[in-house]
Amino acid sequence: MDTTEKQQTQTASTPAGRAPDVWPTLQAHDAPALIDFLVGTVGFLRTAVYEDGDRVAHAELDWPEGGAVMLGSYDEKSQDWCLKPGTFGAYVVTDHVDDLHRRLTDAGVKIIREIEDQPYGSREFAIADPEGNKWSFGTYRGSPRPA
Repeated sequence: MDTTEKQQTQTASTPAGRAPDVWPTLQAHDAPALIDFLVGTVGFLRTAVYEDGDRVAHAELDWPEGGAVMLGSYDEKSQDWCLKPGTFGAYVVTDHVDDLHRRLTDAGVKIIREIEDQPYGSREFAIADPEGNKWSFGTYRGSPRPA
């Protein structure tokens, strides 16, 4: 069984190697180009991409340090559910914030907030992707859950 067949046979409730998560979702005017940017430039992992002709029907991109996003090609008929391209924002946790900032700066990515230490203990910066979505990367992992 090849990788594509294996991905298609995994059930929604028990995908291989993953616990239940919250999945941020977004749509793009040029989903293949956004996937290439997020994978090739930013560092997400291309976990699954299902195409329908020249459109991306569904894609899953994992962040190597944990978490993931789902995305697809923009469809005006789904605007009751999905955000228009360029209106998405996400915070991504990384232990390698300085290295990532340097790599994205060197790649010419649009930095919309320079790297700096925050009063709550995070070191972070933010970028805009080619569709105009905003991505913040930092070391803050959130507050501990109450006991």
